[in-house]
Amino acid sequence: MTNNVADHHPGNSVAEGNHEGDFGCSVVELRNLMELRSAEAVARLNDSYGGVQNVCKRLKTSPVEGLSGNPTDLEKRRQVFGQNFIPPKKAKTFLQLVWEALQDVTLIILEIAAIISLGLSFYHPPGGDNELCGQSTGGVEDEGESQAGWIEGAAILFSVIIVVLVTAFNDWSKEKQFRGLQSRIEQEQKFTVIRKGQVIQIPVAEIVVGDIAQIKYGDLLPADGILIQGNDLKIDESSLTGESDQVKKSLDKDPMLLSGTHVMEGSGRMVVTAVGINSQTGIIFTLLGAGEGDEEKKVKKGKKTGAPENRNKAKTQDGVALEIQPLKSQEGVENEEKEKKKVKVPKKEKSVLQGKLTRLAVQIGKAGLIMSAITVIILVLYFVIDTFGVQGRPWLAECTPIYIQYFVKFFIIGVTVLVVAVPEGLPLAVTISLAYSVKKMMKDNNLVRHLDACETMGNATAICSDKTGTLTMNRMTVVQAYVGDTHYRQIPDPEAILPKILDLIVNGVAINSAYTSKILPPEKEGGLPRQVGNKTECALLGFVLDLKQDYQAVRNEVPEEKLYKVYTFNSVRKSMSTVLKNGNGGFRMYSKGASEIILRKCTRILDKNGDPRVFKVKDRDEMVKKVIEPMACHGLRTICLAFRDFPADAEPDWDSENEILSDLTCIAVVGIEDPVRPEVPDAILKCQRAGITVRMVTGDNINTARAIATKCGILLPGEDFLCLEGKEFNRLIRNEKGEVEQEQLDKIWPKLRVLARSSPTDKHTLVKGIIDSTVGDQRQVVAVTGDGTNDGPALKKADVGFAMGIAGTDVAKEASDIILTDDNFTSIVKAVMWGRNVYDSISKFLQFQLTVNVVAVIVAFTGACITQDSPLKAVQMLWVNLIMDTFASLALATEPPSESLLLRKPYGRNKPLISRTMMKNILGHAVYQLTIIFTLLFAGEKFFDIDSGRNAPLHSPPTEHYTIVFNTFVMMQLFNEINARKIHGERNVFESIYRNPIFCTVVLGTFAAQIIIVEFGGKPFSCSGLTLSQWFWCIFIGVGELLWGQLICTVPTSHLKFLKEAGHGITKEEIPEEELPEDVDEIDHAEMELRRGQILWFRGLNRIQTQMDVVYTFQTGASSLQGALRRQPSIVSQHHDVKNVSSPTHVALSSVNSTPTTSAVAAAAASPPAGNQSGECVP
Repeated sequence: MTNNVADHHPGNSVAEGNHEGDFGCSVVELRNLMELRSAEAVARLNDSYGGVQNVCKRLKTSPVEGLSGNPTDLEKRRQVFGQNFIPPKKAKTFLQLVWEALQDVTLIILEIAAIISLGLSFYHPPGGDNELCGQSTGGVEDEGESQAGWIEGAAILFSVIIVVLVTAFNDWSKEKQFRGLQSRIEQEQKFTVIRKGQVIQIPVAEIVVGDIAQIKYGDLLPADGILIQGNDLKIDESSLTGESDQVKKSLDKDPMLLSGTHVMEGSGRMVVTAVGINSQTGIIFTLLGAGEGDEEKKVKKGKKTGAPENRNKAKTQDGVALEIQPLKSQEGVENEEKEKKKVKVPKKEKSVLQGKLTRLAVQIGKAGLIMSAITVIILVLYFVIDTFGVQGRPWLAECTPIYIQYFVKFFIIGVTVLVVAVPEGLPLAVTISLAYSVKKMMKDNNLVRHLDACETMGNATAICSDKTGTLTMNRMTVVQAYVGDTHYRQIPDPEAILPKILDLIVNGVAINSAYTSKILPPEKEGGLPRQVGNKTECALLGFVLDLKQDYQAVRNEVPEEKLYKVYTFNSVRKSMSTVLKNGNGGFRMYSKGASEIILRKCTRILDKNGDPRVFKVKDRDEMVKKVIEPMACHGLRTICLAFRDFPADAEPDWDSENEILSDLTCIAVVGIEDPVRPEVPDAILKCQRAGITVRMVTGDNINTARAIATKCGILLPGEDFLCLEGKEFNRLIRNEKGEVEQEQLDKIWPKLRVLARSSPTDKHTLVKGIIDSTVGDQRQVVAVTGDGTNDGPALKKADVGFAMGIAGTDVAKEASDIILTDDNFTSIVKAVMWGRNVYDSISKFLQFQLTVNVVAVIVAFTGACITQDSPLKAVQMLWVNLIMDTFASLALATEPPSESLLLRKPYGRNKPLISRTMMKNILGHAVYQLTIIFTLLFAGEKFFDIDSGRNAPLHSPPTEHYTIVFNTFVMMQLFNEINARKIHGERNVFESIYRNPIFCTVVLGTFAAQIIIVEFGGKPFSCSGLTLSQWFWCIFIGVGELLWGQLICTVPTSHLKFLKEAGHGITKEEIPEEELPEDVDEIDHAEMELRRGQILWFRGLNRIQTQMDVVYTFQTGASSLQGALRRQPSIVSQHHDVKNVSSPTHVALSSVNSTPTTSAVAAAAASPPAGNQSGECVP
């Protein structure tokens, strides 16, 4: 923005301060003008501006010639009135993405454990070796261990950093891809304007205020403007107002044209008055927060600029933002918090999987905590009893440091157990799996905007799809015709039709249609010809071309100027007529329209010789039965072509429409179809096999909808289903007050397959009803497709919203989770396949990971308790943990999907992540591994005939015995990784293993690395080299895993009722009533647990304060009133506190006024899961 310095050359004085000096009106005035509608607007236009011509004068533009197109002038207009482009949301910086990735509960637990472990590893207490203190339980750690102590913590932190960077990088590259796509779409849009008297097409972004734009049927208006001249202009403003009725625009009634609205009929010219963020769509986008940062900047800049009036202007310019903020009452603050939450927190409870994973991680973390606590307690008790009880030593002051050192060592062992218990590979596995899927889904025409939508799709149980363009091709074509008493089931041969009838058809179509409708050659070789303009007229023009005739020649002969009178098509007439003057002074009128309307006005029909014969009412009824109804039942729209000749003697009264449109002669009736995409029926069959119900929600009439639904296979013969119209649907589900009743809806939706003549609200109601419904054995997960701006709410409400990449509006894309770049239903099926694959990959990983964890924890625990020293050293644990985790997550998370995924039913929201079968596998393999390890640990030295590694003296070199234990452990994990590839109890674990090169690479790579560690790892890894026979034994025991896996498969899961499942989704019942806010879906349930903890904490504080007050009152003997008064602020402050920490994602934002330390404390308080969940202590 320029400052307040006006250049004195009149040509380019761009004074920011006072627009009036330059142009006759300012941005704000124009913006206020554009907010008015109909009569109000006309009045204001005439009073304040003296009509539209004067607005043009003030904007220094000519209504006929347009702008001069002089670059400096255009630049000046951009400076004053803004550019015609709505700034996209500011992209998140890489650091912001990193910060978001750090919010993961599992990662937070890991970070804390790692930091504690790091801190303790550097703690070397003083105090010499005092004989009296005793060397009760072997030495403190040997040197290698104490030196390597820090490796443990560092390695965990390192793994956390990797996870976070990978996550952030994925988000970042996804965002970038998406922006690339957006800008590509934006650059392709062009619009027709008049400059220097020439009609030219310019990119939408280059339109400036003062441009004269030509508008015609089918345009999406790119900017706000005022009508200068219009013919029969009707606009669909539903995208802004939600009103489905078309609005008539005319100079004297309602000349206001708004951006983002569609021209439904007619044509005209307008002068552009507002562009970009000042246009109506721009204002809405700004409210949605797209232009958020931008507006703020404006306010700041506005405030800095000089003149005081300017300041006001900046404020009003940001008026939008000011208007919507509630006053800063308590309620206002709360609202604001809510708003912030809505804006800042990404879609939270969106992802079913992440909810389950977070809960599982918390459960595992709790289990690990308990195990590690028990370990520490046992070690401490053992030490204390052994030292002071059994050996009867006194506690000496100078020995305290040494005892402390022991306790610290025990604590470290405890932390090791905890670290092993927490699956740090989990977040990584999820991230890798999702990122890999998203990349591959791009190839399948799915542009994923929200990562979690990808796996939610795998759980989908219902899809509500649009008809036009998604299930059908959105290319109208004539497929049947009734000409000359003959019903042709396909397009007739031109030879079969008499030349004079053919001539009538060609003229009737070519002349009596908007000249903007045309058929252009295909863009690509071998593609379909492009249809431009009205799709129905294009179908008729295509029919003419199929009859080997040329409509363009006719149009060239009769240009638009020669048309004597045109009755344009509209929703009331449902017909269009064009009158031509003949050479002999008579007139001929061609009509076309919906067959039921035109046929009523026909009194004659052409017979097979092309001569008119009388057409009576009973003939008409017969025709309806024989021709029209059969066509409609095939999903065709029927259009009738007719004509009428007027004699030359007297000119008829063209205004009495009913007189004119009567006594017609029917030429032909054609059936137009919007063909079903050839691949759709197959895709829908796949969905039904996969347990997904497909419902069609369309604005079309119910016969056509039913026919198309049958063609697609949504309606199957012999099935008990419902097809409803929107009106009927609303009547059934609403009570007298017009509110939606869930139990009424529950009776309808399970059987509903087609909802015809439906409004966007109906769609939203249906989606919301299905999602909130609790009938059936599992809650529904709903996917919705949409393309129009009005589909926004339904897309946002759905678990997964699909927007159309080609036909979709920007608003629809903004509200969606996945964009179908080819607008095709089959891509949705691909998305389901990928989603299920993600889910399975993570389950596979979990199955593998938890086996490792269970075994490692038990080994560490028992080892520590029996031998006071873990048989697997910290660094070895880490190798097992980190490498197995990270690599296994790579290997198992990148399995490509197979068609077989679509043969099972969806899991649904409440299905646990770890099924009984998986639990059986985990425990079964754990039993095998533990048996082997403990056998080796306590009897291995006899078997291999080597020195025992147990109770080795301090600082002794690593033993072969313990090396064999470690090596066997790793080998068993390697072969178990192959077992983990199947989670539904399949026998063939090697099936299509070659399709996943990453898996093979990882397994072989880990094997190679293990050889290097064992043979050359030496002191740091506590390994000593093994002989060949020892190696073979290790590998042999490992291969035993595969055989054992086959054995486990034979045990039927159904007999193992005692096995628990883990990682359930949340059921509604589990959330206490008072915690269900209006928008339950905004809050992650793990966060709810955190929140519950904080609220208890604050309640506790408040109780103590109250009690202190009571005591205080009694002591001072003052009136109890004072105490009550003193207590008041604390309650208020507690409210604020609760608010400040309510959601860890934006702690820093809400506690602006607190000092940095408190917000850090708050963040720390928010991060670990709150212990007291049941709240026993709170009455």
